[in-house]
Order: sequence, then C-alpha cells, then structure tokens
Amino acid sequence: QVQLVESGGGLVQAGGSLILSCAASGRTFNRDAMAWFRQAPGKEREFVAAINWSASTYYADSVKGRFTISRDNAKNTVYLQMNSLKPEDTAVYYCAARLWTLTITIEDYDTWGQGTRVTVSS
Repeated sequence: QVQLVESGGGLVQAGGSLILSCAASGRTFNRDAMAWFRQAPGKEREFVAAINWSASTYYADSVKGRFTISRDNAKNTVYLQMNSLKPEDTAVYYCAARLWTLTITIEDYDTWGQGTRVTVSS
C-alpha cells in the first residue's frame, strides 16, 4: 500500500522554526516529484513547495526565502524546513507525490498524506 505520512507539525511562535517530514512507503519514490501544500481554515488548499526527482525546487512566492524543501531518497523522505514563521502560515500541511516532474497544481498529484497541523501564534 502506497502511503505518505507527515510529521513535525505543532504550535510555534511567530519568528520561530519547524521542520516537517514526509515519509513515503509502499514503493520507491526516487523518481517522484514531491510537494507540500497547505490548507488554512476556511481557505482552499494551496501550493507551498516542490522538489523533483533531480532535486530541482520551486516555491510559492509567499514562502520563498523562508522555507526550504529537500529530500533524502535513501530514506524515502522529504522535508520542509520552515523559518521565520508568520501567523499566516497557520494551516494543515499536506505532502503529495507524482511521477517525474514537479507542478504546482493540486490535481496533478496522485498520492497524498493525511496532513500535519502547524499553528503560528502572534
């Protein structure tokens, strides 16, 4: 069974940092593009960051310079380092996967995790 499991969410003060992890299982993901999306209360799910199989990355403008996505193919894990967190970063963060090239479109990803909640207090 193909599965993505996120962890690392929690409560942090504005200006703080968190590292989210997404562990993949059920098959090898080293040919996949991996992405993070987030959904704030009352809002639609939005793209945050993505990394493709060759480690090229792409970020939403709202997180560029503050968040860093990386992957460890040996561990089948992708990470999201989040620095300088703001209250508007509060959301449930989801990990997603698709073969080969990264996109920022939710519908392009066919494997999703259950999400991990991040709350940033002011």
